[in-house]
Amino acid sequence: MQITSVSELEDLLGAPMPRAVHKERNRLSQTDRDWLALSSFVLVGTADADGNCDVSPKGDPPGFVHVLDDRTIAVPERPGNRRADGFHNILANPHVGLIFLVPGRRETLRINGRARLLTDAPWFDELIVEGHKPILAMVVDIDTIFFHCQKAFMRSKLWKPETWTPDALPTHAKLVKSVMETPESVEELEAYYAEDRYSRGLYA
Repeated sequence: MQITSVSELEDLLGAPMPRAVHKERNRLSQTDRDWLALSSFVLVGTADADGNCDVSPKGDPPGFVHVLDDRTIAVPERPGNRRADGFHNILANPHVGLIFLVPGRRETLRINGRARLLTDAPWFDELIVEGHKPILAMVVDIDTIFFHCQKAFMRSKLWKPETWTPDALPTHAKLVKSVMETPESVEELEAYYAEDRYSRGLYA
């Protein structure tokens, strides 16, 4: 049966615990800042003016997110595939949702807010990695911030190496070749995506 109303959903799920209802904040605490200082990975959720959604991963050395003040953070952008789906969305609809991970921790820090894109600011010098400034920065004015519980990571056993099976899937080159037409052969794609070659373009 499809759920078609809020009342049906709430009847199914039940009432949230008071702690879950009241955990939202609108400014960074010191604990939030400590979490961001250790986070090396964030998922950025955006939507365009018509509601079409995108989620993009961003990663850098721990502490890559720049805290401007208690209500504002900046996420640097490094060289990528230039699709910029999320950035196109932000120009049409500034609302974003962010999930920050700390490797090995099962909680996540969630920040929702409104984003803008900057190509330069005095604090860009603080975002230099391997001698390179970011291409741009996504500045987020925080609306809500809260920690999310551990259950998803406990169920998935995400951080337990003994459950990992990365070799059960083809290499990235073979994945690419299997889902799209490319002029390159699998061997050429393997050379292109080879870690030693691919890693040279992470910041340059």
